[in-house]
Amino acid sequence: MRRDTFLKSLAALAATGALPMSAWASSNLKMMIPANPGGGWDTTGRALGKAMIDSGAAATVSYENKGGAAGTIGLAQFVNSTKGDGNSLMVMGAVMLGGIITGKPPVQLSQATPIARLSSEYNVFVLPANSPFKTMQDVVAQLKKDPGSVKWGGGSRGSTEHIAAAMLAREVGVDPAKINYVAFRGGGEATAAILGGNVSVGGSGLSEFAEYIKAGKMRAVAVTSEKRLPGQDIPTMKEMGYNVVIGNWRGVFGANGITPEQRKVLTDAIVTATKHKSWAEAIERNGWTPAVLTGPAFDKFVDDEFASLRAIMAKSGMI
Repeated sequence: MRRDTFLKSLAALAATGALPMSAWASSNLKMMIPANPGGGWDTTGRALGKAMIDSGAAATVSYENKGGAAGTIGLAQFVNSTKGDGNSLMVMGAVMLGGIITGKPPVQLSQATPIARLSSEYNVFVLPANSPFKTMQDVVAQLKKDPGSVKWGGGSRGSTEHIAAAMLAREVGVDPAKINYVAFRGGGEATAAILGGNVSVGGSGLSEFAEYIKAGKMRAVAVTSEKRLPGQDIPTMKEMGYNVVIGNWRGVFGANGITPEQRKVLTDAIVTATKHKSWAEAIERNGWTPAVLTGPAFDKFVDDEFASLRAIMAKSGMI
């Protein structure tokens, strides 16, 4: 049977509910994680892969980490090596959009296929346990005095924590171009720098810092949400008088040039995985907010996010 005929048959069976769970996706799925191990994209990709296996949406999932440049190095490899491959997925999110806007890479996200948004969370800013600063107000006071003396550590340039730092600088009358931002290729590297006291302030999703905050190795001083996060005693930027509200989200894209049938099979597999208890456990464990979105609604969401981030970054002097 020809492959396209087979895929059409799978889609038809899925629509009638007659499709065996093990046939919803390739038995050998490949997952590109465009970041080094230990960060949010890595955690998301591996949690999703586990849920796909546990739910029967895939028999096996292999992973490849390729970090750097807000995920655009991994994006380039993914685009150039997987064309038409219905068995490949790439983890991505708001950080990649910011990196594309600032870095202008040779490949674009439009060269891959939108599949699904998975989760969302807000950025938390933390201080090393031995920091001379105690609050975000202390950080701001030093930022006003000598912008270059405050070393911000986080994900790639254009990441949501980078944008938040630039937004804060503009809010307090500091030229965003003068902030001293140190970009890392993955959350693991950023965490190590914060724990080692090699940066003044660290930013990322709460899930990446939660265990260190709980253990007293980091001090959480601000979150970029509209309101305080449930169960967390972390003040928002807004309640401190800084109009800095920005969210992060993560999702997955498929390869360039896949057929509508291949896209549907991948989408159905992702939806099946996100309904499994394995994914629910990952959501709870990491403090993510479930935010599954697929199809045309996800396509529009990505386009709107590009426009929104570009406007925020322009206003904050980043582009």
